[in-house]
Amino acid sequence: MVKGILFIISAPSGTGKSSLIQEVLNTNSLFKIQVSISHTTRMIRPGEHNGRHYYFISINEFKTMIKNKRFLEYAKVFNNYYGTSRKKVYKLLLDGNDIFLDIDWQGAQQVRHIIPDSKSIFILPPSKNELYRRLRKRSQDSDIIINKRMERAVSEMQHYVEYDYLIINDDFKVALSNLKKIVQVAHLSRKRQIKSHNILIKNLLKK
Repeated sequence: MVKGILFIISAPSGTGKSSLIQEVLNTNSLFKIQVSISHTTRMIRPGEHNGRHYYFISINEFKTMIKNKRFLEYAKVFNNYYGTSRKKVYKLLLDGNDIFLDIDWQGAQQVRHIIPDSKSIFILPPSKNELYRRLRKRSQDSDIIINKRMERAVSEMQHYVEYDYLIINDDFKVALSNLKKIVQVAHLSRKRQIKSHNILIKNLLKK
């Protein structure tokens, strides 16, 4: 069995990253794709469910997992920790599943070092004004937090150059189509095609 592809997806809060990921999962019929569920120490928000959106754990539990090297990557964002389970990611990939890994640029750097054949995608908003409008529309954070997120967004966006692909989420349907195309192109790489169709290729090349 050919192992799955790990897709690292990063974007500032409010860019529409989660909506794009979820829509790919809902409409995909070509590949086995799952989203990696991260562990976090932040408080659960209304409408969220433990084990579906995140694994919500205590700071002590998180630090124990760090000590035991159970994270593929982890980072501290706005005084909360976020981390990806090493064991779960490896198992899914070995079972032939593609994985969407929704992490920031810090985590992406860690993962690329450990899994160099991963594919990374950065999503940008069409403008700062539109990003601010989307953050306000969510009605989840105070003005102080929104302003902090905007400041952080500018810092995060500096790292887009580290990624393999870049999507501008101006029109959701276009951005969704582009994300699906990236997944398809990754599966059509020569290296993967050789692994997937090794016997066929050998037979074709027989003299």
